[in-house]
Order: sequence, then C-alpha cells, then structure tokens
Amino acid sequence: MAMGYRFIAGIDEAGRGPLAGPVVAASVILKNYNFSAKIDDSKRLSPLARERAYREISQKAFVGIGIVPEDAIDKINIYQATMLAMRISILNLDVKPDFLLIDGNMNLSIETEQAAIVRGDQKSLSIACASIMAKVTRDRLLKFYDNIFPGYGFSQHKGYGTKSHIKAITHKGLSPIHRRSFHVESVIRG
Repeated sequence: MAMGYRFIAGIDEAGRGPLAGPVVAASVILKNYNFSAKIDDSKRLSPLARERAYREISQKAFVGIGIVPEDAIDKINIYQATMLAMRISILNLDVKPDFLLIDGNMNLSIETEQAAIVRGDQKSLSIACASIMAKVTRDRLLKFYDNIFPGYGFSQHKGYGTKSHIKAITHKGLSPIHRRSFHVESVIRG
C-alpha cells in the first residue's frame, strides 16, 4: 500500500471520548523497526509497558505531537479537533512525511498521500507507536491537571466518565478543563 515511500508516518490520537482534557495526536516516522519493548495498541498495554515503549519510541523515531485543548473542542467539535490535532502532529515532525497511515476512518485535508486503516493501531507498527505516544502524553497531562484541580481524580480516570469522576463533578461542579460540549450534565443525570 505504501511501498516505495521513504518517510511513512503512522498517526493516532488519544482522548476523543473523555469528559475532560485535551485531545492529543501523535505522528511517528520510524527510524528503527527493532524494539525490545512491547509495541501494540496503547489500550492493550499496561501503564508501565506504555512508559517503557514511549521511551524507546522516542529514541527510535521522529515524533510529532499535536494537542487541542478542551475549549477548542467545545468550539469546533471533537471530530474536527481530532483532525486538527493530527495535522498539528504532522507539522511538528522533524521530517516531512511522504505518506500517512491514519488510524480509523479519517482522511486529513492535507496534500500528503494517505490511507485510513480501521484498527490500524493493531495492524501497523508506526500507528501502534503513535497510539502509545499520544496516550502517554495525554496521561501525563491529566496527572499534571490532577495537581492543579484536586479532587476530581484525573490521575486515575484520565478524564473519562467513570463513576468516581461523575461523583466528583456532582459534588465539585465542572473544572476549567471539563468539556462543555459533551453535555456533562446529561451524563451525570444518567
């Protein structure tokens, strides 16, 4: 599919479904295909395994990160915000890719040739690496936010709509990093 291209970037995101925090995308162009760490869809790895993989990917790939905050998500919607984060991640690569492998069924409105791959993080090494880089970056941000906005449990649930998170919102109200467009109130009411 992408034969004959020199710089193929795998692209994935983390944070489309949470009630709080940004959406983060990563673009990864591999310089080395041999990994000692386990590389897989980030959701299928433990936090410790993701951290190990993150460190090794950082050494063996060009990585670009794109972050779109919750207020922008509220303005342009999560789908558009995800595509924007992906485009930013591509621009933040040190090398310009000549082909993109995108997880899911998104097509980015850029001129670079591309292919969307459903469950690409389970089928492509570079997309799996992008999945890990995006997830670890976002998880680190939510741990940081947990210190700024204590009592919500962002370190544990990473902004997803868990029972403990919804209970915290019920008692404390919304924090500045909660997404208003996700109709948090309807989630709380069930």
